[in-house]
Amino acid sequence: MNTYLPEGYTDGASEGAIASPRELERAIEKRKILQAPVTLCDGQMNLHIALGGGLEGIIPYEETVHIREGEKIKDIAVLTRVGKTVAFHVTGIEKRADGRPYYLLSRRSAQKECQEAYISSLRPGDVIPAKITHMESFGAFADIGCGIVSLLSVDSISVSRISHPRLRFFPGEELRAVVKGRDDLGRIFISRRELLGTWEENASLFQVGQTVTGIARSREPYGVFVELTPNLTGLAEPREDVVENAPVAVYIKSILREKMKIKLVIIDTYATAAPVALPVFPSAEKKEHIDRWVYSPTGASKRVESIFS
Repeated sequence: MNTYLPEGYTDGASEGAIASPRELERAIEKRKILQAPVTLCDGQMNLHIALGGGLEGIIPYEETVHIREGEKIKDIAVLTRVGKTVAFHVTGIEKRADGRPYYLLSRRSAQKECQEAYISSLRPGDVIPAKITHMESFGAFADIGCGIVSLLSVDSISVSRISHPRLRFFPGEELRAVVKGRDDLGRIFISRRELLGTWEENASLFQVGQTVTGIARSREPYGVFVELTPNLTGLAEPREDVVENAPVAVYIKSILREKMKIKLVIIDTYATAAPVALPVFPSAEKKEHIDRWVYSPTGASKRVESIFS
């Protein structure tokens, strides 16, 4: 049975370790999905694949991507595969004029199987592996299986608001995400914030009287919003020397559970900061499905939640 992981996903790295012609023959027989890197795109837009052991495979242009009926393959979708790992079926063996063999491959076929056997069965609330492919101001795009891409909108990345996904992710980053829903064309949308802890879980990491590092996410006339964790933001008094998306040192003045508010005082500002490890919450770490996620504490004046069922 095939495992429909994102292309190049670390957990699936062994699938690309193709060692021998016999293994490739078995892949043809069993229609096993393999993964391996693209070495070049030739003048006819065919992708050349390094199969290991000096063996080469070719994905013909028309087999590079699975598209809906009536659509056309976008050249950029083919060209940007060079240097990256792709998923494919091995469909046959051909010989060049000099007698050297090469393998015919189909990424389109692997994606079609992934769509029909895996993605079509996903339900809202399912927690799945994903891999960031590229980003726009409105959201990040993530491979959720065999190169099939889903949108993670900027407002679904975390409770703490950010102006661009690049402030949270990098291309190639692997993560877990929650299936948010699908549109009329069957395209999946995903979310991340439900796996980053509730307000109470995040607030429990801090105490009144502590001075900690945060990130100034936005400046308003009435104060500065400082991100303590991706799912927890506090408000500090206005300060002119604060730069948005730059680190600051803040004193925790009060934690108001009922109002879901944290009051801060900015102690100092910084130009750069070392990467900070995200908190890991056991409540979300191993979940495979979520029906409902309630961010706000019991008794809070405002209710923030996600309902998937």
